[in-house]
Amino acid sequence: DSAAEELRKKRRFKKFTYRGVDLDQLLDYTNDQLVEMFTARMRRRFSRGIRRKHTSFLNRLRKAKKNCPALEKPECIKTHLRDTVILPEMVGSIVGIYNGKVFNQVEIKPEMIGHYLGEFSITYKP
Repeated sequence: DSAAEELRKKRRFKKFTYRGVDLDQLLDYTNDQLVEMFTARMRRRFSRGIRRKHTSFLNRLRKAKKNCPALEKPECIKTHLRDTVILPEMVGSIVGIYNGKVFNQVEIKPEMIGHYLGEFSITYKP
């Protein structure tokens, strides 16, 4: 009895939350509600407006996600936009982030929300 209980505890995954809000609720948030949760640097960035290249990149991600069959990963979208903030709608997408030499493929996970794309494609060899 106690062994079965321990197994049940072991299998439980930690539910992802960003600043106390889980992913399903984040996806329902408007852009303004999302921006309020980000750090000051990103709030300033969004308040000054999102540029055309960033919106077109987001649209390409949406299109790739929409066109992929169910239960499969979408195709990789290559980009030089390392300064793009990762939003909840990007989760699950695959992005090729340019590091100055090659495009590093990165699958966007919920833990990456609120970070920049460039943080996940290192530009030097340590």
